[in-house]
Amino acid sequence: MVTVDRREVIALCTAALDAAGASRQVADLLVETALFAEERGHPEVGVAHLLDHIDAMADGRLDGRAVPLLERRSAVVTVSDARGGIAQTGFHEGLTDLVQAARSYGLAAFAQQGAFTCGPLGWFVERLADTGLVAVATAVSPAVLAAGPGTGRVFGTNPMAYAIPRPGRPPLAVDQASSSTAFVSVRAAAERGTPLPEGWAVDAAGNPTTDPAAALAGALLPFGGYKGANIALLVELLSSMAGGNWAMDAPPWDTGSRSPEVGMFVLAIDPDVLGRGSSARIADHLERLADSGVRLPRARPPGSVARLTLRADLVAVLRDRGRV
Repeated sequence: MVTVDRREVIALCTAALDAAGASRQVADLLVETALFAEERGHPEVGVAHLLDHIDAMADGRLDGRAVPLLERRSAVVTVSDARGGIAQTGFHEGLTDLVQAARSYGLAAFAQQGAFTCGPLGWFVERLADTGLVAVATAVSPAVLAAGPGTGRVFGTNPMAYAIPRPGRPPLAVDQASSSTAFVSVRAAAERGTPLPEGWAVDAAGNPTTDPAAALAGALLPFGGYKGANIALLVELLSSMAGGNWAMDAPPWDTGSRSPEVGMFVLAIDPDVLGRGSSARIADHLERLADSGVRLPRARPPGSVARLTLRADLVAVLRDRGRV
């Protein structure tokens, strides 16, 4: 492991993405979300995940120069076609309208189809919470999740995230998969040869396994048994309303030459339109929960980490890719 200045990490990542053919906007957004994940202790979808995007661009699974097509379907609904690009671009382009609509009407929705997988879903909801809005987001991904032992792959890891603004403080944010763990975490465990906890996965025959390599050939399991599978189904239904692929129909995001073309859904809510003084009421209640011993997730403000600890081989690969 090596410690690298944040500015150097940005420069290395941007150069590697530029060399891969990403537009400057796509490169900037991918680097921003990678650093977001690193700051929050999720390196599996951080800087290392940029290599997945670079490989996807080289193989044709991801169009690094795609320009999303946005359409305002109603006063409170914006729909985006990512057109084989990243999920962040359409959201970034529609963010101002989404915030304005939520302020005017109390709530607004953004729905997208045709995208590569979204990376850290918390990035989307925290951007809304930073404007004072409550946000909920869901996203679908290619199928790697069984509904239970013996069902085979029927859902994606299907994350759901939400963020609650707290005046004068970073928002409370939760970002979790419907599976017991993220697919990239299982892949990393397979690379290290580290066993999985029991109840996380099944092998190709549908039998429970702690072997990460067998899990990659089989399927992940939902958290909380059938209750987690119910959440995965809800996430998929919400995320695919704009027309994205169902998880079972989506090409894999890490192999092949076709985009997974999946969808996401974001709901923005102005709490003070729904109930006057709600923002302060919510903040007070969160403080009471913390005082009662409830461990609340902690967010960090953007750019709060000046130096990042990364794998030395990852830094070397980024340097090499950026010189191409």
